[in-house]
Amino acid sequence: MSEPRVSDDTKAADRADAQAAHDADRPPTDEEAAAAPTEVDPKAAEAYEDALERGAAAKGEGRVEP
Repeated sequence: MSEPRVSDDTKAADRADAQAAHDADRPPTDEEAAAAPTEVDPKAAEAYEDALERGAAAKGEGRVEP
């Protein structure tokens, strides 16, 4: 079975998308801004740091070697 051919128009559109700015389409609404957390729960921060340390010390199968 042969691979489908990607059209030149599709390739050009992909290149244009890759060069386009990737910004938010609008600022947050007042409701969204009010719902956004202003600080992180200390337990969540501790769990995040723990996961980073475990990931950095990973050994064996599944570990990606540089």
